[in-house]
Amino acid sequence: MGIAREMLYIDDVATILARGATMLGYRFRLLCIAGLLSAMFGARLAPAATPDAYDPWPGLVQDLFNNRPMNDGTNVIAIEMPYRAEDAAIVPVTLRTKLSPGDSRRVLTITLVIDQNPAPMAAKFELGPDAKVSEISTRVRVNNYTDVHAVAELSDGKLYMTKTYVKASGGCSAPAAKNADEAKERLGKMRYRQFGRADQGPTSGAREAQSMIGHPNNSGLQMDQITQLYIPAFFINELRLWQDDSLVLAMEGGISISEDPNMRFTYVSNGAKRFRAEAKDTGGHAFQHEWKIDDSGI
Repeated sequence: MGIAREMLYIDDVATILARGATMLGYRFRLLCIAGLLSAMFGARLAPAATPDAYDPWPGLVQDLFNNRPMNDGTNVIAIEMPYRAEDAAIVPVTLRTKLSPGDSRRVLTITLVIDQNPAPMAAKFELGPDAKVSEISTRVRVNNYTDVHAVAELSDGKLYMTKTYVKASGGCSAPAAKNADEAKERLGKMRYRQFGRADQGPTSGAREAQSMIGHPNNSGLQMDQITQLYIPAFFINELRLWQDDSLVLAMEGGISISEDPNMRFTYVSNGAKRFRAEAKDTGGHAFQHEWKIDDSGI
């Protein structure tokens, strides 16, 4: 290219740039502002991850269930949770068995898995052989937008799975609702409530009850607001409920169970006069309490 032609080319480019300077400057300023906001707020401007961006479930099936086949649990078990949680640290969850009365199979265990939590297995429930537990409700922490699976093991030796999706984040690192002194004062204190109609006595079929225990259930991801150090994990890892000497329900718990664990459940009374709760935590403490079952059923 000759010198004259090069000078003409430069002049043309200069003319084009001059004409578009205002628009280019505007766009450039927008890009700079967007970059600055992204640096300041990071993930807040990033699009939310889609549920299928990373699916940990296949790995969890291998790790938690030894890669056993998962069967459709639509007619076996239901899981209910809010689609968008109001408080990620206390998300309600209800597990309900759906076997028909004529089905000879029995639900042995139900495992609750919160896929994206740091410790995905939230709890494993063992159902007493004669209690006929049909519903369990509790509260859990949810750390990220996630699938939540319920896996029932039946007496036929097979696993049956169902799932739901929950939008929540930060539940495992959320500060405790109670301060350390208050939590220590309540440690291990148990309560038991029995629900029922006025005309329903303790031996008249299905009952509804609630068991509660005072405990911080620290996840290990929470930070002390004064020292700015992480609070060590400290939680109820075993809970067993009995009517007289017959097991009603047992739970193997993890860090995902909310502070002050409580369970509401339905079961069939065997006519027992006393209800007993036994619990252990990761600090080596053991708790036990017993209540007389009120004949009023309330």
